[in-house]
Amino acid sequence: MSDDRELARRHLVPHFTSAGTWNADDLVVIERGEGCYLTDADGNEYLDGLAGLFCTNLGHGRSDLTAAAAKQMDQLAFYSNWGFAHPAAIEAAAMIAEFAPADLDRVFFVNSGSESVESAIKLARCFHLANGEEQRHKVIARKMAYHGTTLGALALTGIPRVRDPFLPMITDTVRHVANTLDWHLEPGQSVADLPCVTEVEEAIVAEGPETVSMVIAEPVQNGRGALVPPDGYWQELRRICDTYGVVLCADEVINSFGRLGYWFGSERFGAEPDIITFAKGVTSAYAPLGGIVARDSLVERVWDSPLAMFTHGSTFGAHPVATAVAVANMTAMRDEDVFAGVLANEAHLAGGLADLMDAHACVKEIRGAGYFYAVELMFDRASGTELTEEQFASLLPGGVLDGFVRSERVLVRPDARGAAMIMIAPPLVADVAVIDDLLSRVDKVLDRTSGWLHASR
Repeated sequence: MSDDRELARRHLVPHFTSAGTWNADDLVVIERGEGCYLTDADGNEYLDGLAGLFCTNLGHGRSDLTAAAAKQMDQLAFYSNWGFAHPAAIEAAAMIAEFAPADLDRVFFVNSGSESVESAIKLARCFHLANGEEQRHKVIARKMAYHGTTLGALALTGIPRVRDPFLPMITDTVRHVANTLDWHLEPGQSVADLPCVTEVEEAIVAEGPETVSMVIAEPVQNGRGALVPPDGYWQELRRICDTYGVVLCADEVINSFGRLGYWFGSERFGAEPDIITFAKGVTSAYAPLGGIVARDSLVERVWDSPLAMFTHGSTFGAHPVATAVAVANMTAMRDEDVFAGVLANEAHLAGGLADLMDAHACVKEIRGAGYFYAVELMFDRASGTELTEEQFASLLPGGVLDGFVRSERVLVRPDARGAAMIMIAPPLVADVAVIDDLLSRVDKVLDRTSGWLHASR
């Protein structure tokens, strides 16, 4: 095991991980998984309370998914989707079109969530070009939203510490507006009057509607901690986009394929986007795959224009093995009625988290839906005392909260994007027993956090 750690430190560059964390003596090497649990190379078992990274929706160790990959490799390991099709991609696209809301039935495959967002940006642009509206190139996105790391997706991302190092390389075509944090409808109040709605329309008008291509938002926003929109929010986004001829995109890289209890999170909120991005759960992360599903009218307009094609692509887009795994994954989700379990158990998860909030004064708020929650931290809820800068910096990222999580063998995510939070998103196959185990371990993490906070004053 020590050799593995040393080889990792010597040769493997991690994603979004500090040097101190990577070089620590307790670097965890995950070796295998089964259901909702993982085992490291030292034989320690962990509860996967983040579904890998919001993506192993069917859990670990699914032999049906690995068998689908092996069978496809034996038959056709790879051929390009550039001017060619193959059965796995055709079947996967047809299934996604069947499950997608309304008339979104054209599927374009790529390899990741970032690439999915890039694809949405480009399709919206190509659509406007096809309509002769060459000035439309700007995008309205939300503050603290995470949309990916490739330069186009990064331009949309509203998290300063992720975006700012690359600002000289990012085109100034994105305007960030209020997200839905803390905006709740009061009796007699209209959702149209909330700043999280009015700022969208104001930004379009200020930029010049003739220059705006797309509005993008997640049904439940990940960055800043599982932000659930107020009732009617998505209907207002639809109204605004229709008023100004702007494409509406729902970024569902996390929200789709059951995370909120539906094939697509847009269904939960009655949203009617023109484009939906997806990735992560489409294969339960057993193979890299992402993509967009778009309205027929957008794609047909592009094909019928002088462009005559969607000017975008990648070598591995619609990869036969990845799309074969997607078919097996979606088939299992459908046949096993997995989403019904999420909807049946979400109240137990939410209620258990609410009980933890009552029991721990260091919990400020619980937010989320389905199997997607954030636990926001403070020093003391009763007195309204927030964390000091020093406490925040010591807790995370890569601080003592990481240590508490690992010592309790629960893989949830300490998150510093705008507040001190713990992100929780178990595999969709987590039953009441697994949820109770998850809550018990998080309870112990909060106990240790509370003790550390009071000792740090």
